[in-house]
Amino acid sequence: MTKTPGEIQPPKQISKAEREAHQAFRQVDAEVTLSEHEIAERAFSQNRERLKAERLAREAAVAPPTKTREKGKR
Repeated sequence: MTKTPGEIQPPKQISKAEREAHQAFRQVDAEVTLSEHEIAERAFSQNRERLKAERLAREAAVAPPTKTREKGKR
C-alpha cells in the first residue's frame, strides 16, 4: 500500500498494557533525567563556590594600596 502525497495514516491502536508500559517507562526516564539534572546543578554550584573562594583569596592577598593625602598638600 503506497501513500499519496498529503495522505495521512490513521493512528495505530495500542493496547492498554502497552499504554501502561509506555507510561511507566516515561516516569522512570523522567526521574533519571531529573536526577541527572540535579547532579549537574550541584556540581556547577560547587564549582562556582570554589572559584568564588579562590577569587576572594586572591583579592585579599593583593590588597590595593590605600591613597592617603597629607593635609595642605595637593
